[in-house]
Amino acid sequence: MSEQRYKLHWITAVIETLKTLKEAILPLVVLIFANGFKGGGTGLWYVDYLSFIIFGVLIISLFVSGVIKWKRFEYWFEDDELRIESGLFVKKKRYIPFDRIQSLDYTEGIFHRPFGLVKVKVETAGSSNAKQAEGELTAITKEAAKRVETEMAEAKKRQREMPVADGEMVSPIEEMPIEEELNFRKMFTMTSKDLLVLATTSGGVGVILSGVAIFLSQFGELLPFEWMFEEISAFIKFGVLIVVVAVFLGLLGVWILSVGMTLLSHYNFTVEMNEEDIVITRGLLEKKKVTVPLKRIQSVVVVENPVRKLFGYATVSIHSAGGGIGQSSKINLFPIVKRDRVLTYLEDVFPDLYLEEPANRLTAKGRPFYYRIDFLWMLPIIGALTYFFFPYGLFSLAIIPVIIALGIWQHRSAAYDITGNQLTFRFRGISLQTAYMKKKRIQSMEMKQSYFHRRKGVATVIANIKSGMGVFHASVHHMDVEDAERIFNWYEKGVSTIDE
Repeated sequence: MSEQRYKLHWITAVIETLKTLKEAILPLVVLIFANGFKGGGTGLWYVDYLSFIIFGVLIISLFVSGVIKWKRFEYWFEDDELRIESGLFVKKKRYIPFDRIQSLDYTEGIFHRPFGLVKVKVETAGSSNAKQAEGELTAITKEAAKRVETEMAEAKKRQREMPVADGEMVSPIEEMPIEEELNFRKMFTMTSKDLLVLATTSGGVGVILSGVAIFLSQFGELLPFEWMFEEISAFIKFGVLIVVVAVFLGLLGVWILSVGMTLLSHYNFTVEMNEEDIVITRGLLEKKKVTVPLKRIQSVVVVENPVRKLFGYATVSIHSAGGGIGQSSKINLFPIVKRDRVLTYLEDVFPDLYLEEPANRLTAKGRPFYYRIDFLWMLPIIGALTYFFFPYGLFSLAIIPVIIALGIWQHRSAAYDITGNQLTFRFRGISLQTAYMKKKRIQSMEMKQSYFHRRKGVATVIANIKSGMGVFHASVHHMDVEDAERIFNWYEKGVSTIDE
């Protein structure tokens, strides 16, 4: 084990400066706009150009701070730990035992790739801060990143060794060489055609529009809304057709931006695995590599979006019990994959899962509950539209058959199955989801019954699965109470070790 101390690459100073500048960019823009771009004729140059002087001093200060962070940052390996020391006036030391490290996630940004560098995020099973990795090496060479992997693998190998009576250390199983443990086999690669389908059918438009809404809610007071309203009012006078065309072109532009963002973020999407981990690599401008330990995967979910299903595609996601920021609550294992290939890929990755479609469908008793509540909620809205916008408000009555049809569709899609120590739920909002869950991974089970449920003999069952820092809820609504009790009896018998 090495106790040699290592430094980060000098580009760390630039990255840290830009990172801090990014967080402060909005106040800087406001400052410059508030004080103007040119001199005000006071005769005192330092007053006329005060904004730019403050801006320049701040940039220099941020760069000096970035250099200090780079210079004072060291890491090394000692006593089966990754040790990090940083800080100038306040020294910070962080010791991370290798056996607690859940994954090492890699990112190659635009400043990393020209120098052959990577950023390494150290994720542990119980990170103390949901918004920050347990440890981060901002910029190191790929060889240095490989050294971290090797040190961690050797430390974990020593942890697996068991003492015997005479005091010697022996391995309980025949161990592979460290080099072989770090080798991964490729399981899935997204083709150019798949990437194009993913990009054109993604929900990125909603993300962009919601981001704009959040920006307006936070900084609306800085925007000239009166001027914008006058301009929009003048534009509307050109006619409805012109407005419709403008709105269409605007939405088309947002959609094209969404397609471009998806293409860049999912370029060369690849899934590899070994005996312990799944590694997902993706990205063009910023290449990301995320490691997901197999033992921490809690459930596998196949999602069939109606639009993508027309083209014969589905999505496979997994929920991991990881607690770090590098892993969100849901990880897209296969963001888009041919539906007839899903079972083949999943059998390779999860050979212990029973992947047949659930056979136990719901009876007709629970069908009205799928649309009755939505129908009741919509009646006041339909009434208001009809009253205030008569006769055009009568068109809102068309919502009623749509609600009933959606409820019947959801009822027909719902199903469940119990196979050994595995529970399978199938349910639908708009997209059809099939969740495969091992009993030992289910955190808790809930059965809900309202007064009307009890009268009809139906109930809703919810399986709660650990997902990142939160919980994933897999549920089948309005099933026969006998089926719900059967699921509960299966769960309450305890976790068997058979087929686990």
